[in-house]
Amino acid sequence: MWQQLLTDIQEGNIKSLARSISLVENEVVGYESLLQRLPPSSSKIIGITGPPGAGKSTLVDALIGEIVQQNKSVGIICVDPSSPFNLGALLGDRIRMSEWYNHPNVFIRSLATRGSLGGLHPKIIEIADIMKAANFDFIIVETVGVGQSEIEIAGLADTTVVVVVPEAGDEVQTMKAGLMEIADLFVVNKADRPDADAFVRNLRMMLAPAFHYKQNEVAIVKTIAAQKEGTKELLEKIIANQQLIQSSDKKYWLLAEKAFHLIQQKKMKSIDKKVLKEMIAKEGEINLYKFVEQF
Repeated sequence: MWQQLLTDIQEGNIKSLARSISLVENEVVGYESLLQRLPPSSSKIIGITGPPGAGKSTLVDALIGEIVQQNKSVGIICVDPSSPFNLGALLGDRIRMSEWYNHPNVFIRSLATRGSLGGLHPKIIEIADIMKAANFDFIIVETVGVGQSEIEIAGLADTTVVVVVPEAGDEVQTMKAGLMEIADLFVVNKADRPDADAFVRNLRMMLAPAFHYKQNEVAIVKTIAAQKEGTKELLEKIIANQQLIQSSDKKYWLLAEKAFHLIQQKKMKSIDKKVLKEMIAKEGEINLYKFVEQF
């Protein structure tokens, strides 16, 4: 069954791809057999992150347009906030990027964070690897955008694009340390707003110290995503960055980061929050540090 699913995915069967993602997402018995059959892939992942309201979804929508125009295929994973009641995605793929929903070169999947604090889905690594097996020309992961913890995307994406708006001066300062380290590209979206040029200049000054320890200069691209302006240049910069990765150490750090995350997940598998709660309730007043030692 699992080998047949993988073969179908590699042959471009979208139904099999969607089904496989659901099987992994819901940890259906035996799903690891599919993951262990995945061949190595040279497909690169583009991570799009940034504070809420920066226009990430509009930018992704415009990028899809550029990719489709070049007759290329693209798989998109949109990680949305999850409902506190059923843990499902609050924003579905049917109400965003609707223009591309039935396009043969575009596959869009919404995932819920399911309580994950880093703005990603707990099974994002596995789902992204399944997407890689489908041989898309581009894979885009758009995160929730939850502030400082959004740096988690750096452990997943080959190219991390941080989207900000001209009014985000204070916000960028607050997130500065994490963002400066993870960003391969900065997008100043809504660049038709006042003070956009001044913001870009300030951003360059803030980035200057980062150039000492970064191998490659962090590009800044101005876009007006709603009008599809600047997205062609952005796609060119993304492609250029991904070509640089081939010969950089970042590739191995990425794999090490993913391996660490998967090992951590495996080690924690036997620990259930509900059981923890029951144990704590049974003991009443506890010393939390003594309590966790038994695990």
